[in-house]
Amino acid sequence: MSIKIGERISDGTLYEYYDEPSGACAVGPNAFQVSEMAKGKTIALFAVPGAFTPTCSEKHLPGFIEHGEALRGKGVDEIWCISVNDAFVMGAWGRDLNVDGRVRMLADGSGEWVRKLGLEMDLTPRGMGVRSQRFSALLRDGVVEQLNVEQPGKFEVSDARSLLGQL
Repeated sequence: MSIKIGERISDGTLYEYYDEPSGACAVGPNAFQVSEMAKGKTIALFAVPGAFTPTCSEKHLPGFIEHGEALRGKGVDEIWCISVNDAFVMGAWGRDLNVDGRVRMLADGSGEWVRKLGLEMDLTPRGMGVRSQRFSALLRDGVVEQLNVEQPGKFEVSDARSLLGQL
């Protein structure tokens, strides 16, 4: 069963890598509890099957960068990009696409968190192991308010423009 609208997001640990230390955060990887990160915030979250993959790099992440200010204008406090990659890969991907802190590049290296959400998919036959399904969600104080899960191989409902239209 996958998580549904109206349910509290599963807790878990996600990792983030910074190019430079900031505040209390070392270069990394830094571990963060999802429940603490989401507490009291409105989060636009999207998950991708893999960093540096074609649709993820050419459309999904760039769309959230492009529409980031519009999302913030509608009350979004943070934008999270989640992938079953390690924090170093997520940091490198963010640098490659000039994210510059506009999106938090969060790693679920072993896929434990997406498994708790029921949103994992097995791409082992394609040499990629267990990954996240492509989806977007709007969280308010850790509760799922919107959830857009793509059909395999599609990119039609989890884009930034669709989530923006739901606000």
